[in-house]
Amino acid sequence: RAVAALTALAAAPLLPLPAEARAAGTGSSAGRSPEALSGSRTPAHARLVAADRVSERVLDLTIDSPALGREGHARVLLPTGYDRRPHRRWPVLYLLHGCCDPGPGWEAWTLNTDVEGITADTPALIVSPEGGPVGFYSDWWNGGRYGPPAWETFHLAELRPLLERALRANGRRAIAGLSMGGFGALSYAARHPRLFRAAASFSGVVHTTLDPAGVQGILTGGGADPTALWGDPAAQSPLWDAHNPYALIPRLPRGYPVYLACGNGAPGPLDPPSRPEDTLERGLGEMAGRYARRARGHGLAVTARLYGPGTHTWPYWERELTRALPLLTAPLI
Repeated sequence: RAVAALTALAAAPLLPLPAEARAAGTGSSAGRSPEALSGSRTPAHARLVAADRVSERVLDLTIDSPALGREGHARVLLPTGYDRRPHRRWPVLYLLHGCCDPGPGWEAWTLNTDVEGITADTPALIVSPEGGPVGFYSDWWNGGRYGPPAWETFHLAELRPLLERALRANGRRAIAGLSMGGFGALSYAARHPRLFRAAASFSGVVHTTLDPAGVQGILTGGGADPTALWGDPAAQSPLWDAHNPYALIPRLPRGYPVYLACGNGAPGPLDPPSRPEDTLERGLGEMAGRYARRARGHGLAVTARLYGPGTHTWPYWERELTRALPLLTAPLI
């Protein structure tokens, strides 16, 4: 009966992208345990196939996703005391992964950092969705045909309402990510400025048209057609701009809180002594500087930690998540 009730609840009309989500409603999902959630659907027929409780706080979701044309995944860190408060609804912090990891992207933050400890006192759902090895948090152009993979649709039109209906998420959200995920956080925030109340990028690709060949090189290295994402950088330049965090800065309202962190590629305090210079981080640091200057000119509330020596590695992203967490959660709680 629990599954049937959740299925009926999830069949209620959803707001289309990019409209703002209304305040989370009440319904029969309140008080349900995560283990009882399979079968929840959205009107687009995304279906929650499994909700596997890995530990007290870690819940892995498997979603049959029309947007991806296959099953997609998300790892959720439940708030401490989630089970003891069955009628409470929770804000959401989306935590996006980078590209090219050897393991599942949705597990990357928990495998490489102490994100569980960092967020132990955070009264929010910490959601790390799958974004593909080189998915770039976008609905792919595919020569104008679009279709799978549609990562933006998966995250914001399929996963978001499932979280609200099945895991008691409310209408308050923030978003952060590293590298490709830093791109995703600032791109999503600006493309949907009423969905997210704060955003953070750690070593993010925040100005894609500053180095389009670099973006296409990442796609090629991941085995993808480099024009399938947003087309040719010149011929489809409006589509590139429509996803570029730097170009989208004017869409964010004055006073919008943004946390921006990046190193300059020189070996830093969290690197081993033999670490060479990191040219990738150096280039991303230039992007971050340009983004920070333009964002401040548009009145955004930018916290820029361009911390000098530091490479494109997990110890820096773990440190910056810890530092960014108060900014990200202040608008949620």
